[in-house]
Amino acid sequence: MTDDRAVPERARSVRPRRPVLVVGLLVLVAALGAFGWSVYDLILRPPVDPGAAGRSVAALQERWRNGHDTTPDPLSTQAVALLTIPALGTTPWPVVVGADPASLTQGVGWYPGTAAPGELGTFAVAGHAGVAGPFAGLSRLAPGDDILIETGTRRFTYRVDADPGVATVGRSDTWVIQPVPGRPEEKPTVATLTLTTAQGLIGSDSRTVAFATLVDASEKR
Repeated sequence: MTDDRAVPERARSVRPRRPVLVVGLLVLVAALGAFGWSVYDLILRPPVDPGAAGRSVAALQERWRNGHDTTPDPLSTQAVALLTIPALGTTPWPVVVGADPASLTQGVGWYPGTAAPGELGTFAVAGHAGVAGPFAGLSRLAPGDDILIETGTRRFTYRVDADPGVATVGRSDTWVIQPVPGRPEEKPTVATLTLTTAQGLIGSDSRTVAFATLVDASEKR
């Protein structure tokens, strides 16, 4: 004969495992979801909306054609210039005033208080890197690579320097945007360009910085 008391005892020994299994599955699903979102957020989602950037470029070019905003205005809330890095295969990116997080979602950010394009001193800008940001691949720039800046009336060509060219600095190393980088006591005698971006796909205390010098300036026809 079968002992009927053994059946409920076995059932009772199995039941406690089911909640543990369900909880484990929920934790696994949540972890996979978080991982998937992280991959999307860091890799698949551009740090700057290319559609919005393209519309900003088109709007700026239209203003220029109509004779407005021909001189970059440090107080402007709209794009004031265009930046292109041929060596990285980029199309023009809008340059907006401000290097804060909100500004960098619109394009390339012009550090307040630094020189205007073509002026003596340092025209300093920041941008996201990541996979598809304006400064993605900035560390691959080499001495001799050109960086093009366009305003309403002029085109400027800056050339990446041989020394240091591209460097890694800390987040707090603000000397890179000084009028003469690293030499605060000197008055600038040439026009230079500094590009800065965070390293890696996630937050980092290091920055990749590219230094360039103005080699050509021409009037737009």
